[in-house]
Amino acid sequence: MSAEERKVIIASSAGTVFEWYDFYLAGSLAANISANFFSGVNPTAGFIFTLLGFAAGFAVRPFGALVFGRLGDIVGRKYTFLVTMTLMGISTFIVGLLPGYGSWGIASPVLFILCRLIQGLALGGEYGGAATYVAEHAPHGRRGFYTSWIQTTATVGLFLSLLVIVLLRVSMTPGAFAEWGWRVPFLVSIVLLVVSLWIRMQLAESPAFTKMKEEGTHSKAPLTEAFGRWDNAKIAIFALLGGTAGQAVVWYGGQFYALFFLTQTLKMDPITANYAIAGSLAIGTPFFVLFGWLSDKIGRKPIILGGCLLGALLYFPLFHALTTAVNPALEAALEKSPVTVIADASECSFQFNPTGTSSFTSSCDIAKSFLARNSVNYTNVMAPAGTVASIKIGDKQITAFDRVKAGAEAAAKNTAFEKASTEAIRGAGYPAGADPAKVNWPMTILLLTILVLLVTMVYGPMAAMLVELFPTRIRYSGMSLPYHIGNGWFGGFLPPTAFAIVAATGDIYSGLWYVVVVAGATFVIGLIWVPETKDRDIFAADPIEPPHHRPASADI
Repeated sequence: MSAEERKVIIASSAGTVFEWYDFYLAGSLAANISANFFSGVNPTAGFIFTLLGFAAGFAVRPFGALVFGRLGDIVGRKYTFLVTMTLMGISTFIVGLLPGYGSWGIASPVLFILCRLIQGLALGGEYGGAATYVAEHAPHGRRGFYTSWIQTTATVGLFLSLLVIVLLRVSMTPGAFAEWGWRVPFLVSIVLLVVSLWIRMQLAESPAFTKMKEEGTHSKAPLTEAFGRWDNAKIAIFALLGGTAGQAVVWYGGQFYALFFLTQTLKMDPITANYAIAGSLAIGTPFFVLFGWLSDKIGRKPIILGGCLLGALLYFPLFHALTTAVNPALEAALEKSPVTVIADASECSFQFNPTGTSSFTSSCDIAKSFLARNSVNYTNVMAPAGTVASIKIGDKQITAFDRVKAGAEAAAKNTAFEKASTEAIRGAGYPAGADPAKVNWPMTILLLTILVLLVTMVYGPMAAMLVELFPTRIRYSGMSLPYHIGNGWFGGFLPPTAFAIVAATGDIYSGLWYVVVVAGATFVIGLIWVPETKDRDIFAADPIEPPHHRPASADI
């Protein structure tokens, strides 16, 4: 590797780490943000703001891919990811300065949501630019290895954000952190922005793009060419369904849903669970590079699709084993103390609630939500129409209530219902939390590390494969959209979808079907329709579309 190539990788990776650092802060400091920006918002407005904040994190990313993908294919890779990085850094810095609701009123949450939307758009443009730029600098036969460094940046960005937050928490009182200390990680981003911009400014444009511009063969309408023509659009569709969708659910399942499962289902202390996940990530992160390197030898498809297949086959046994290792008392209760929900099926909702703001009010939803939150498996028994749902635990039967019909008494009835239900499940052996003394730590770390290794298999070679699938003239646009739909939507919706499946079926493991089905479908689609790309020459002249196919005007 030459000095110039090392500089390209370091500069591109450092900038992408910085963007992930900024993006993760809002999630890590959600409680502080809510207390400062949403304290005086009425419930209706709060719902809208929460929805927009969520959209900035996930749903907006594909739109950023379109906006900046187009710019990257017309203006250039280097200048586009300089723009995305600047937007991310400035919007993050503004969050650190933004006065709270008590000072600016409704303007405070509105401006916060605007900053989050800008962050989501910027992140949607960053990844494609960094991956494309590095790949177009990589020598033939080493693109998997070179781009695999970009694949480590999401994990490193998460580590960096958590490290800064932890250091601040231990260096000041909880009161000081709540008052002003939480703003420091956002303000620090301006320093990271300046450093990252300085590093990236030293770089030249990618050789493939420069050659294309000099020859005058660059696209005037990359979005139309990439997605308006079937021969290119089908590549993006197969890249999504036969690649990034499965990669996303395995990635989010192995890192984010695993953390959710530890804390919400197995009731492990959140700080301890974070340490466990961090330990497995520390062990597994080098394998991003290893599998990127290996994909240069044996191909992208065997590794990515192999990871999807292993995920589909192993997720159920791995999560069952995780229950045994972390909370054996819960496992025993699940086997020995069956629970039944007796309800009118027409009153039972599919409790998909990605924003955390929907209200499920029927007696069936209240009963099932309680059991799902407390990691209690149950079977569903049909009851006549109009029956108020009830929970049967052993010889005890607790009747739920309808929140709307209860009116002013809803709070009192909810307290009584949860008290009686909690006493019943505790009496049946369902623990309130995982006993630290009974956690099998070697097995827990091993299982979490296996999940991370599956993540590195599907994610390590992904950037190289996406870059190689699309011609230079539409590469930035073509690869960015399927990546961010896969990871922003298929991956981002995993935790709330899994919880809704668990609440509907009464099985704490049933949410894993989402991962298994999507990963399995990706394996089949990728195996049949996605070509192997490792030997493609991405510097070869792109095919120029025939004149009668060429769009009359550029993208709008």
